[in-house]
Amino acid sequence: MKLISFVIPCFNSESYMEHAINSILVAKDDIELIIVNDGSKDGTLKIARKYEKKYPKVVKVIDKENGGHGSGVNAGLASATGKYFKVVDSDDWVDEKSLKEVIKTLKKIDVDMLIVNYVYEKENNPKEMGYCNIIPENKIFTWEEVGKFKISQYLLMHSAIYKTSILKEVKLELPEHTFYVDNIFVYYPLPSIKTMYYLNVPFYRYFIGRSDQSVNESVMVSRVDQQIKVTKMMIDFFDPLKIEPKSLQAYLIHYLDIMMTVSTILCKLAKTKEAEEKIDDLWEYLRSKNEKVLKKLKVAKLAKLPRVISIPGYRLARKIFKFN
Repeated sequence: MKLISFVIPCFNSESYMEHAINSILVAKDDIELIIVNDGSKDGTLKIARKYEKKYPKVVKVIDKENGGHGSGVNAGLASATGKYFKVVDSDDWVDEKSLKEVIKTLKKIDVDMLIVNYVYEKENNPKEMGYCNIIPENKIFTWEEVGKFKISQYLLMHSAIYKTSILKEVKLELPEHTFYVDNIFVYYPLPSIKTMYYLNVPFYRYFIGRSDQSVNESVMVSRVDQQIKVTKMMIDFFDPLKIEPKSLQAYLIHYLDIMMTVSTILCKLAKTKEAEEKIDDLWEYLRSKNEKVLKKLKVAKLAKLPRVISIPGYRLARKIFKFN
């Protein structure tokens, strides 16, 4: 069994996917690399096959009809045989030195999830996001040892390396033809995570800058229905207030708070009556599903204030944390 299954979902990625692939192949002796061609119309499949031919014992190519990012992750997970599972988007890459540290660490420990830092790569001004003020470093720990996350801090797909068996046991399956499903990927398995380890290294390099990127503000506003869909799904998964320990419960509510905030702000950025109605619908949805959770939200309540207050706050947060 290989140590880590890396999955790269690709759609029309010929101009940048090789950077992602090459950064991972530094650890070719310890990993399997699954490249999923999600119905690309360019040279993506040809490039993937080139690597499969060159590294037949490491690289595996899945060629499938287009189903969206979530569908690509699903296909990769179904095929994964490594002990751990990591998704790398085709326009991102991993830090090679940090990858070697990850491999070295996972050979010595056995945990449900390894947490690493990620770096916003934007306009030659990278910003590293870490967790050293919240969770213990360089030791196996449980949720009871997790502190309080700041507003700007949460676990992303970029920072989580899950044990493959857990993802399969919880039957993780992301919706097809849906954006922002990375939130589901990192949220849904958390109640099954018992042991963790934090490696304070800048492992995942998250590129921000393409005009068609899903986190581009104008793109996010145009796809606000997708953001709301994912948020409602996360509300439906389970009741955070029934999950122990309290520190995990608090984090799950914190994540829903972020999702409600982003959905609300994006609707306000749309500046239409229809979008304002979507805000009311989303908040009513949460109230009808779990009013106790709604009452515990903090940031999202501020986002729901009049546009003159919330929009400048959003602009400031974007400048500080570089999330799009």
